[in-house]
Amino acid sequence: MNPALGQTDIWTVVTIIGLALVTVVTRSFFFFSTKPWRLPPWAERGLHYAPIAALAAVVIPEVVMTQGQLISTFKDARLYAVAAGALWFYWRRGVLGTIVVGMAVYLPLHIGLRW
Repeated sequence: MNPALGQTDIWTVVTIIGLALVTVVTRSFFFFSTKPWRLPPWAERGLHYAPIAALAAVVIPEVVMTQGQLISTFKDARLYAVAAGALWFYWRRGVLGTIVVGMAVYLPLHIGLRW
């Protein structure tokens, strides 16, 4: 067959099947056990911080960087939206209100003033 028409060699097929098997086995590992499985206490403590760490790892670079570079101006709507959202959260402790207030500040600055 012509390689341009989609011919796949045997090693590629074997690799894909092997990766699929490893994925299925590792993801269903906890179902194979007949007794309850518990994490060690240190791992349970660490999992309490995982969501906030993941959120910070995603959100902070998005706020302070543009195309891989730190922002160099205060005319950036994201900074004001984060400040407004943080103030709302500090005042009311509500996640939905934080999002609404942040977007209410962000959208006029970003769309209206093109910041």
